[in-house]
Amino acid sequence: MTELSGCGQGGWTLVMKVDGNKNEFNYSSPYWTNEETYAAKNGLEGLNEKQTKLASYWNTPFNKICLGIKVNGATKWIALNYTTNSLHSVIEDGTFKGTTFGREAWKSLIDDSYLQENCNEEGFNIQGVYKYGKSQWNMKIRIGLVANNQENCGSCDSCIGFGTSVSGCDDDVRNTTCGNMAFCNYKNNKNTAAFGYILVQ
Repeated sequence: MTELSGCGQGGWTLVMKVDGNKNEFNYSSPYWTNEETYAAKNGLEGLNEKQTKLASYWNTPFNKICLGIKVNGATKWIALNYTTNSLHSVIEDGTFKGTTFGREAWKSLIDDSYLQENCNEEGFNIQGVYKYGKSQWNMKIRIGLVANNQENCGSCDSCIGFGTSVSGCDDDVRNTTCGNMAFCNYKNNKNTAAFGYILVQ
């Protein structure tokens, strides 16, 4: 894999490519928890916009993870030291594990992205079921960050990430599975679908 701006030197192994306009990799998809490939041939074609999940998802230990998001032809990258047996081993059991990319790093992935100021909980397997007044909504993310306007994590309604499933709050359902979303927040509604890349080293 060639050198990626924002992720340092080369030597990265491709794990997944996720199209935020399609539903194959939403939060509930079995591809996040099983050991099955998806369109493996697309993984041989480099960093194009064809979805894939490779065997590297479950058979490749790593010490670093690199995430890329492409919107309107521009791809931005962020990287983090994270040591584990495989991405599958982190995600498969559904429990939350924190990361430390940081709010500004997540925002940098998408030009004109929007996140509320507070909470900024990030990691793997975020499963938010939130209530505020009479409203209830869900914000589930396999890899990403959630944010809130209140000074707590009890009613987050903005996020950036991969493997997203967002619904509720005035019956608003977002089918975007990778990108930036904000709802229940009428001044800054966002529904930016992105094409996402996950690589490890």
